[in-house]
Amino acid sequence: MQVPVRNMAGDTVDQIELRDDIFAIEPNVAVMHQALVRQMANARLGTHSTKTRGEVSGGGRKPWRQKGTGRARQGSIVAPHWVGGGIALGPKPRSYAQKMNRKMRRLALRSALSVKAAEDQIVVLDSLEMPEPRTKEVSAMLERLNIADETVLVLLPEPNDNFELSARNLPFIKTLRANCLSVRDLLRYDRILMTRDAVEMIHGWLGATREA
Repeated sequence: MQVPVRNMAGDTVDQIELRDDIFAIEPNVAVMHQALVRQMANARLGTHSTKTRGEVSGGGRKPWRQKGTGRARQGSIVAPHWVGGGIALGPKPRSYAQKMNRKMRRLALRSALSVKAAEDQIVVLDSLEMPEPRTKEVSAMLERLNIADETVLVLLPEPNDNFELSARNLPFIKTLRANCLSVRDLLRYDRILMTRDAVEMIHGWLGATREA
């Protein structure tokens, strides 16, 4: 798949080949969904906790005698039906982590990239070089690329302090290393903006030869 390579001025300067085994496969929606659910589940802290009747204070003796008071029999003030008593079947700290093998994770990424490519939502730049941090320049660049009104995920091959400092003030942009790509990020943003070097990194990371 051939896509144009543009510069920061918005001009087309070259063409680049996106590998069909990464950017043009038949998307596997089920695997994409599983990868997304897994990522969201793994992000859960699982620190919620309630106290059982054995953990709340009190309840050391029977509140009143069994018979003769006219009241219902009670054995403890920490029973779940008492105000201030323990919680029956309440949440306890747990892990929500889910497992997914490497081939399925990579298939999900290829599927998401293929969806973006099929919808013409991938923009490739020759480079992202900025002499100094300047948010206004990033906004102007997006205007020239005609993607200023959309949410943008920027994939970088390596740390780029000037660009990352410039982009972090814009709430609709997220910068990410190309080798840290996730299905959630791909599906969350309207456009994927990546440099030529980031494309090569993705080719080396998600290429079919890595599955051997």
